[in-house]
Amino acid sequence: MISPHFKRVLTSLLLLPLLGWAIYSGDPVLSIGITAVAGLGLMEFYAMFWPGREKPVWKALGLIFTLGMVWAPLAWSGGALVCVAMLGVAVSFLIAHDRGKSPDAFQDSQILLFGLLYLPFILRLFRTISAPEIGLVLLTTFAADTGAYYAGSLIGGPKIWPSVSPKKTWAGSLGGLCLSVIVCAAMGIAFGTASWTRFALLGAGLNIAAQIGDFFESALKRWRGIKDSGRILPGHGGILDRIDSLLFTLPLYCGLAALFSFFA
Repeated sequence: MISPHFKRVLTSLLLLPLLGWAIYSGDPVLSIGITAVAGLGLMEFYAMFWPGREKPVWKALGLIFTLGMVWAPLAWSGGALVCVAMLGVAVSFLIAHDRGKSPDAFQDSQILLFGLLYLPFILRLFRTISAPEIGLVLLTTFAADTGAYYAGSLIGGPKIWPSVSPKKTWAGSLGGLCLSVIVCAAMGIAFGTASWTRFALLGAGLNIAAQIGDFFESALKRWRGIKDSGRILPGHGGILDRIDSLLFTLPLYCGLAALFSFFA
């Protein structure tokens, strides 16, 4: 029987070449990839609220709007404000969940809108940044997840927030933080124009965002009573299980890049 660890590594090795090809090729390949990931992730998100064949019209509308959002002109404004609002909503949800006050239900229109803002609206930001920046965001986010996974598995210890995510430990959090800082600083030295210390601080900030994103999806899944968002990625679960951190690191990087110069 293949171990979960081997499945996790094998899936990553198979996906990395595709990811690298999409980044190197740019549009339209990049936008096609973003559309596919956003669409699949959106269907997983909607399935948490509308399982099976429920609400097919709402799901179809979500996919149609996904195409429009991802392929919208890059000059489309208002993204930063919406992303900040999304972060506020996520933090508020986490606090409410921890206190046992998660909302009992949402209107269908609210589920449709939140899913669109949570996935295609954020993922389209990849079209607004350069290939080195995409690489930095992805690698730093993957470092956060990988460092946390292995440090937490090997060291264990006290849990961070058991009511939200019972498996995440302080050791894993620190491991992910250290690896994120190292990877981000290395990317800055290799490709960036800012000092390595600025990139190290950037790595720390992105790691915090990644952990919030991870906690948010964990709370959402516990609230909806499911273990994984899907099964499309062996060893990882669903698309949302793989990109939950990315949905928070990407908008944070874009916001910081608008204020500070990291690349030429």
